[in-house]
Amino acid sequence: MSDPISVIATIVAAATGAVDNSELPDDAKVSVRAAVQSGGDAAMSLTVQLDNAVAQLPEPAQQVARQGIGDAIDRVAAMVPSNVPVTQPDTRTVLPEAEADTYDSQPLPVAGITTPSSNPTQYAIGPAHFATVPVSSASAVPVASGGNIATFVPWFRQAGGLCPGIKAPTLAALYAAENGFRYGPTAPVSPAGALGPGQFMPATWAIYGKDVHGDGIADVFDVGDSVMASGHLLCDTYREIESWKLSGLVTGDTLDLTLAAYNAGAGAVLRSGGMPSGSPDYEHQTKPYVARIRATEEHYGWLLAPEDSLRHAEDNLHHAADLGRRIIDQAMKYLGIPYVWGGGGSSGPTLGGFDCSGLTSFAVHAASGGAVSLPRTSQTQWQIGTEIPLSEAAPGDLLFGNWGPGGPGHVAIYLGNGQMIHAPTPGDVVRISPIMNDMQARRVR
Repeated sequence: MSDPISVIATIVAAATGAVDNSELPDDAKVSVRAAVQSGGDAAMSLTVQLDNAVAQLPEPAQQVARQGIGDAIDRVAAMVPSNVPVTQPDTRTVLPEAEADTYDSQPLPVAGITTPSSNPTQYAIGPAHFATVPVSSASAVPVASGGNIATFVPWFRQAGGLCPGIKAPTLAALYAAENGFRYGPTAPVSPAGALGPGQFMPATWAIYGKDVHGDGIADVFDVGDSVMASGHLLCDTYREIESWKLSGLVTGDTLDLTLAAYNAGAGAVLRSGGMPSGSPDYEHQTKPYVARIRATEEHYGWLLAPEDSLRHAEDNLHHAADLGRRIIDQAMKYLGIPYVWGGGGSSGPTLGGFDCSGLTSFAVHAASGGAVSLPRTSQTQWQIGTEIPLSEAAPGDLLFGNWGPGGPGHVAIYLGNGQMIHAPTPGDVVRISPIMNDMQARRVR
């Protein structure tokens, strides 16, 4: 069966290739390519909504529905040229029972950032340097092998407390859009010259880049330095836009306009009197960029959980058996990666993410160095190891729930203190949650 996102990406690649080979003027090609990409992103979003709808059906009906959808996708795939190269997103098709390849996406560079000023007349309101930023659903958010949201979590939480207008989930969604949680000197640099996980232009970094570790270096490639700089920049911009609104200079949602300023520059917001509009860059890049962040920030809502939830999980790692600790470590690397039905396996995420049993298959296999390999579904994983009372579960044990005639429909990894890490459901992401009421525990180590 063909993967729908792969088919959509192939169609988009074929269409943009036709545009590139056409005799249209270069300016027109840019606009048409952006329109094609926007249509492709909308189609990808529809596949996620369709998957959500199927997931609400009774189990027997789900299989029939998925088969019908798969047949339709295969018919569409047969109409697409087979020699079209696809580079964005990288979606390697596997069957749910198959082991997965490691997912690796392409970078998502964005435009430069204009530094806010207390004097609106000082804003540079000339054209910004843009790079394409595709809007997509949460389930299509790429997380590269070089990206690890767990490294960002404490900094998102800290920067999310700098001012009332900017919260941790918004920062996480912004960083997913900016650079896919990549960091370090080898992280991609945008065509416009934006650097690091927050994609700062050098002039902006010179103002907002601060050393948060006490090592004397404000490193644009460092996670903590970058996230805190983004937090301060966003807070300053948020306050500036609020003052502009009070003065009647701009109208619109303050957070939307703040995010638009991060992408296009605050001058674009001031010049437009609100959301940047009118030029193809604003219509096809800035507006989708803002829409993407606002649509996906809810999937990082777990960052607002009480601080002690994550702290208890971390504390329990010190008391867990060695293999249990390593199982949790492996799963925590993929906090925030999208849930994808049939996604993932012992080798890592596929199709852009994990489903529940794909995550546990990977974490146990990686933690044991390949010595323990789980079957691919929650029902078959329930047959491995030894059942234990939930009251005796230790960090790293597997928890099973959502019971049906065929066995458990869900599996998670126990963290301790009533918390678990899991890939919950279509449209969501790998997250930390309280354990479900009907869960039973099993030890596979």
